[in-house]
Amino acid sequence: MKNYFLLLISCFLLCACAVPSARQSAPLTDQIQLTATLPRSLQSRKQTKSAAGLTPSVLEEEQTRYKAMPLPKEMRGVWIASVENTDWPSQPGLSAQQQRKEFTDMLDLIKKLNFNTVMVQVRPTADTFWPSDLEPWSYYLTGKQGQAPNPKYDPLAFMVEEAHKRGLAIHAWFNPFRVQNNPKAVLSANHPAKKHPEWIITYGGKKYYNPAIAAVRKHAIAVITQAAQNYDLDGIHLDDYFYPYPVKQKGKNVPFPDSTQYKQTGQGKSLAAWRRENVNAFVRDLHQSIKAVKPEMPIGISPFGVWRNKSKDPTGSPTRAFSAYDDGLYADSRLWIEQGWIDYIVPQLYWHFGHRAAPYGVLLKWWSQEVKRNPNVKLYIGIAAYKHGTEWKDLTELDKQLAALKQYPNVSGAVFFSAIRIKNNQNNIQKTLRKYYQ
Repeated sequence: MKNYFLLLISCFLLCACAVPSARQSAPLTDQIQLTATLPRSLQSRKQTKSAAGLTPSVLEEEQTRYKAMPLPKEMRGVWIASVENTDWPSQPGLSAQQQRKEFTDMLDLIKKLNFNTVMVQVRPTADTFWPSDLEPWSYYLTGKQGQAPNPKYDPLAFMVEEAHKRGLAIHAWFNPFRVQNNPKAVLSANHPAKKHPEWIITYGGKKYYNPAIAAVRKHAIAVITQAAQNYDLDGIHLDDYFYPYPVKQKGKNVPFPDSTQYKQTGQGKSLAAWRRENVNAFVRDLHQSIKAVKPEMPIGISPFGVWRNKSKDPTGSPTRAFSAYDDGLYADSRLWIEQGWIDYIVPQLYWHFGHRAAPYGVLLKWWSQEVKRNPNVKLYIGIAAYKHGTEWKDLTELDKQLAALKQYPNVSGAVFFSAIRIKNNQNNIQKTLRKYYQ
């Protein structure tokens, strides 16, 4: 009997060791643990591809994929605009070799001047600088929208590679709703605007996607996310254009013709509040889409330099200028900061110190306080390099503006518009830049 009880006790101990306690969860494999922390959209995409044998495991892909460079301690940025061939390419229709040569020459100078980031416009008018199944090749590359560069290459992949070779971060710059800025830029037969004419509003002789239409916002986000997902970018960047700047006739603003959608979805809101809501929905959903595929990817916006005037809001700036919130564009940058939908903001402070309506120093101080609403959002100042020695007759103005940045700890650098003015050394601008960027 004693031996029988000893046998029963031994069996019980063996079973207890072999079966996990009800209070303990069985350990997950590394792959399951990682997948559990990924966004759902990314889980399904990666798992499906892995099961088909097309990509490495989720764990391997997350470990090996390129991670965007962190935002620098001091931003030293340059905008490279492609719309109207402002900076690059210098004109449409250049050969692929000429395009590449122009771009690398520009990067060499930018690196020599000790900048650390370029913000390159890769979707100027609902057309792309990469091969996309969502929108056609850009008119500003070849002179004919939908036509690939000759010989064919991938400009965005090339730009990313060349920037990284020089240790420069590259942020892809997108315009979300502009479709046709120039009547010479004839829309290609397969352009989404041709497939969905109901998406388009013509205003001031130009064409725009209507931000009030949910399908429009979804489409624009899909295009931007495609670039973020498929290229080794270091950031996603938007400028000041959401709704267009007002067009004037005989001194009066021409109404933007979106009354049909307003009647359908306005729901008692004022027209301005409804438009802001449409823009806010776009910014919020873009943030969610980008962070789902690359959580570390910085998102930045460069709004017009005046959020609201103090005459309209006691917390606005003591200025008397066009307001991005009230007067057009319908950009509520304060909300984007507070909600954390952006990682950095670059207000365009394109005025001089003595400007009567919007003095540079007044706005610099106001924005340095504004970003305190969310310490996770970095503040960079947009500088009007194109006014150096032209509109700004005082050649010390730029020097004074850069010196003033150092007075505010919340200001983490500057971005200059635009590259061609620096490349052409407009009024010896490079000398001033070397003084600060040694």
